Amino acid sequence: MRIASLLPSATEILYALGMGDSVVGITHECDFPPEASKKPPLIRPRVDPSAPPAELDRQVREIVARGESLYSVDDALLRSLNPDLIVTQDLCHVCAASPDDLATALARMTHTPRVLSLSPNTLSDVWSNILKIGEATGRGGQAQELVATLAQRVSQIEAAVEAIVAHAASRPRVACLEWLDPIYVSGHWVPEMVARAGGIDLFGRVGEPSFHVTPQQVIEARPEIIVVMQCGYGVARNRDEYRRAKFPNGWRDLPAIRSGHVFAVDANSYFSRSGPRLAEGVAILAHLFHPECAIPKIPAEAFSVIETA
Repeated sequence: MRIASLLPSATEILYALGMGDSVVGITHECDFPPEASKKPPLIRPRVDPSAPPAELDRQVREIVARGESLYSVDDALLRSLNPDLIVTQDLCHVCAASPDDLATALARMTHTPRVLSLSPNTLSDVWSNILKIGEATGRGGQAQELVATLAQRVSQIEAAVEAIVAHAASRPRVACLEWLDPIYVSGHWVPEMVARAGGIDLFGRVGEPSFHVTPQQVIEARPEIIVVMQCGYGVARNRDEYRRAKFPNGWRDLPAIRSGHVFAVDANSYFSRSGPRLAEGVAILAHLFHPECAIPKIPAEAFSVIETA
């Protein structure tokens, strides 16, 4: 089987199911596992990913306002690779090529491959998508084993923090910032991850998209923990972008600032992508919310403290 993955999380899933050798094309963002990045990229962005958050937001809004796509599909390369299966998504057109882009490329192909389009909104949706990819690739058994392992990991973390929360009768109030300029708060599976890690998400709604809030709304909510998880960014860039950001009067008085509970996380690996590593994202949050709880196997360098008390 020849597979084109137009989604980084799908690439991770395919490799986790032992289908890496069957992947013939990827996106420009497919960097995990590292060997995946050696495959030819089928998708290129029409924005500058290295631009500051405000400028990148401006570029995205400008392109969307013109009714254009944020990505270009290399249809000539796609035709030459001749895939049997294309895995894509219809959840966020800021994160991947739109169905219209793919339809244009498919119209030029003599051999029409099967297209599996994913649209996850919750953790259970992500696990379900793993099963769908397993079924489509003949790796149903491996997919079931992987989902069972991931679900068990999350359940064990949840049970561990619940014991602490029940004893202390306290869940920290959390603001998860998916973008800084302007501020967007995380949605879809992230609020569920926060809850299962023993926190209270002050803004996010389980299964619903991220949305814009003002700095004043964050100040009024008075979060005890702030997690900077800008979409697609790693620890260093999230930390640096936060330190460069300008916040209004009152921000420095937030409980999270005063207690030193402002963290940058590797959103690109553990929060933004709807793949297997979301289970480790829950572990990371549980460690940040309840450091007294012994969570084994926290990924190295997955987070950084931005503010110190």
